[in-house]
Amino acid sequence: MSSNTAQTTKSQQIELVSRPEGKPETANFRVRTVELSPIEEGQFLVKNHWMSVDPYMRGRMEAGESYVPPFEIDQPLEGGCVGEVVASRNSDFKEGKYVLGNLGWREYWKSDGEGVRIVDPDIAPLQSYLGVLGMPGLTAWAGLNRIAKLKERKPNSTVFVSAASGAVGSLVCQLAKAHGCRVVGSAGRPEKIEWLKDKAGIDAVINYKQVDNLTEELQSLAPDGIDVYFDNVGAEHLEAAIECMNVFGVCVECGMIATYNATEPPAGPRNLFKLIAKRIRMEGFLVFDHDDAQDEFIAEMAPLIKDGSIVWEETVTEGLENAPDAFLGLFEGSNLGKSLVRIEAS
Repeated sequence: MSSNTAQTTKSQQIELVSRPEGKPETANFRVRTVELSPIEEGQFLVKNHWMSVDPYMRGRMEAGESYVPPFEIDQPLEGGCVGEVVASRNSDFKEGKYVLGNLGWREYWKSDGEGVRIVDPDIAPLQSYLGVLGMPGLTAWAGLNRIAKLKERKPNSTVFVSAASGAVGSLVCQLAKAHGCRVVGSAGRPEKIEWLKDKAGIDAVINYKQVDNLTEELQSLAPDGIDVYFDNVGAEHLEAAIECMNVFGVCVECGMIATYNATEPPAGPRNLFKLIAKRIRMEGFLVFDHDDAQDEFIAEMAPLIKDGSIVWEETVTEGLENAPDAFLGLFEGSNLGKSLVRIEAS
């Protein structure tokens, strides 16, 4: 047992001080220093090295019932994180081990091991367990394999991916390409479009900010229609996908970032009636419904990473105090690939 197991620990954390109305602002957050009591028998103390910011966190800032509890006012936010065990009274989580947890937005945290997984920094960089080998990677894999059932479709299927340069979308694009699909993506910045074409190797990209009619642009790039739409945006993108969908196509509903900050319920796609004649299947999913697929996911992803079939980008923000800015940047489209915060705890 380490000598520092009986010590208190000062830790900075980011708290939610008010619920956003529309788009979040820096005024909704504050930095506060707290003191953690010494760990007890069966517990261990983790020093965070990396944390993730993700669009789904916006939903947790709202009061009311959802699939996860809302963030509490005057309490630290939560999210994926990777850190080092620096003190332990738990034989399963020894000092020096690196762990994946869900108590980001803070420097230090205590745990009894529930919901925490040991990760190996020799297999991949620590932060990749928050990206390609973590929640975004499993989300992409499960959406394509379990919801779209891509392996049961013809190899030359056409897949349309919105927010294609994001943490999830960029992996969806590459996994679909690895399956032999034709992939069309959408993004809103020239550097993202260039990356999708040159690095991810997809077939076509729409700059949705520069087209007058998204449906017409998608039709021109996918003249034979699309078979799978991986939805990270909703709104106009979903309407365009339905319009261009082939018979027996599927809409994989992962996220709808275009609506997250809406103060009024947005109008639904005006062409939902086409789901009937086209026999389109539309299915939403949550990644934690597919935790049982971890081994299968890693087994498929690891060789693709090793042979260079899967590449990824990270947008790194330095310092816990800047985590709110990193989060707000998600809604400006300022991140390429996974948005991460590197934490330097004192």
